[in-house]
Amino acid sequence: MEHIRLPKVENVRLLDRISTRRSRVGTLYLTATHTIFVENEAGVRNETWVLHSLVYSVEKAATTAGCLLVIRCKHFQVLQFVIAQERECYDVHLSLQRLSQPESYEELYCFSYKPNVDEEERLQEWDFLDHKADYSRMGLPNSLWKLSPVNRHYKVSDTYPADLFVPESAAPPVIVGSSKFRSRGRFPTLSYYSKENHAAICRSSQPLSGFSARCLEDEQMLEAILRSNPRSDFMYVVDTRPKLNAIANRAAGKGYENEDNYSNIKFQFIGIENIHVMRNSQQKMLEVCELRSPSMSDFLEGLESSGWLKHIKAVLDAGIFIAKAVAEEGVSVLVHCSDGWDRTAQVCSVASVLLDPHYRTLRGLMVLIEKDWVSFGHKFSHRCNHLVGDPKEVSPIIDQFLECVWQLMEQFPCAFEFNERFLITIHSHIYSCQYGNFIGNNQRERKEQGLRERTHSLWSYLWTNREDYINPLYRPDHSQTQGLLRPSTAPYCFKFWRGLYNRFDRGMHPRQSVQDHLRAIQEETQQLQEQLASHKKKIAKLEQEQEWSVTQKAATFDKSPTAWALGNDLGLANTPQDYTGDFLTSSPCQMKVPEGSLILIPQDLNKTSDSNHSNGSDQESGIADLSCRSPLSEDSTRDPDSDEAAYSAA
Repeated sequence: MEHIRLPKVENVRLLDRISTRRSRVGTLYLTATHTIFVENEAGVRNETWVLHSLVYSVEKAATTAGCLLVIRCKHFQVLQFVIAQERECYDVHLSLQRLSQPESYEELYCFSYKPNVDEEERLQEWDFLDHKADYSRMGLPNSLWKLSPVNRHYKVSDTYPADLFVPESAAPPVIVGSSKFRSRGRFPTLSYYSKENHAAICRSSQPLSGFSARCLEDEQMLEAILRSNPRSDFMYVVDTRPKLNAIANRAAGKGYENEDNYSNIKFQFIGIENIHVMRNSQQKMLEVCELRSPSMSDFLEGLESSGWLKHIKAVLDAGIFIAKAVAEEGVSVLVHCSDGWDRTAQVCSVASVLLDPHYRTLRGLMVLIEKDWVSFGHKFSHRCNHLVGDPKEVSPIIDQFLECVWQLMEQFPCAFEFNERFLITIHSHIYSCQYGNFIGNNQRERKEQGLRERTHSLWSYLWTNREDYINPLYRPDHSQTQGLLRPSTAPYCFKFWRGLYNRFDRGMHPRQSVQDHLRAIQEETQQLQEQLASHKKKIAKLEQEQEWSVTQKAATFDKSPTAWALGNDLGLANTPQDYTGDFLTSSPCQMKVPEGSLILIPQDLNKTSDSNHSNGSDQESGIADLSCRSPLSEDSTRDPDSDEAAYSAA
């Protein structure tokens, strides 16, 4: 609270970006964690909350109507406030600048966020996901791969996790020697293993090769990875950087593998740009998104000149190359960039999504992010600007991975268990610092900060609310859901992700998403089915009561064998098939008498049956109307694996 110079400002106008006539007047409040705008309209209490951790920049400018304060957020919300007094605007501006740029981890929201959860439940949140169990799902450890304790105390690489899988034949001296020849000690280690064909995806940082240096232990490490795949006599080494960038790193004593020094490797450059290019590209794209009333040509030209979708395509192309190498060629792949925590994380995780249907489920994607991003040391605090620091370290690397997944969802709508809202929620919480999962730059830092003991986990929250994130088109038995995904990367296949970058511009895009509409239809259908089941139970109960009543009365008035035999047929009456619309086609108590038989039915028996029928006739006739509707249509003759059939089923 000591950073708040002015906690409350009245008569503040919140401008609408599309139309100035929609501006709202209210009061602006500053708290330790949020900025809150409360609208003054009589009878209406609309509130706009902005978490300070999500604020990316705060700018002020003088206007004729007062002082303009523009707040841009990391999840792409833009708020424009007009404050009448310049001095008040100045105080709010300084307060927000300090509140949105914490100087230490202790100031982050996750340490003050205290939901109504007891300590035992909070610890269970952190036990919800265990990425070690994911390796067990892959069939590890086995005779080819082992869990190595070499980095148990982060002595070999302080940015790697404590538990790492390495080839069974890799001895500790080989691992340590390889780490000394790799940037930041990030030696080759396992990321994904295919138990079907033994091909693996490994990751590392660039070698410290310079122009001519070599390392025997590093060469032995790659040889061990190759031998761990008995079905292949070579392996790919993929450098995700442009070739010019890799050559430039040679001058600094780094670089890439020399094929003459490593036996049986095929080297491949991919060409994904560095963090600085990605940051500038996204900034240009966001400037296009903030245009007030752009023409279609201006918007498309601006989007193309930003190069954003071109970079998304490059990441996806790299993932496709690796996935095909593993699934179709059965060849192991070693992936690296410069330090192995940005482009390497993108490419390995995209390839995993393409290869494994498990990572296309809710729980699977959470495990994948925890394993390939959090555990392997993606620098979330630097890249997401959690703390005040070097702005050149900020870059939307995780944004690009989430967008690659979304682009795949657009091409394969039935293959993913989760919907777009799931990706957007993860994106927001990566930047919000509300949960402790993405705080810090590596596993060692998170342990030092005691995040497990002091904060809450996002994954448990997402799982608890999983009904909000289910894709209504998902079909586990669909052909898309099984095996390798083979997306098209033709330029026309890439779309602008309006749901992420323009989701706060309600006036521009009032359309309801198709998935939300299908979800609403599913919920309505489920409610109707529950009502139908309830009515059927009531009908069955009434039938049993009538049958018992008729049997008792028949026994009272006529104990002849003929009458008792007749009672056995009464259960056939009073079913929904006996009704057409609201009219009775056969009375529930009209006894079906064989021809030639003469049976006397007591008069009061008919009265009792009619009375019982009249009490439930409205409900029963309504059910009869519903049951007349056939659920079958001409769509049922379509291919069960087609997308059209999926839409019809939803």
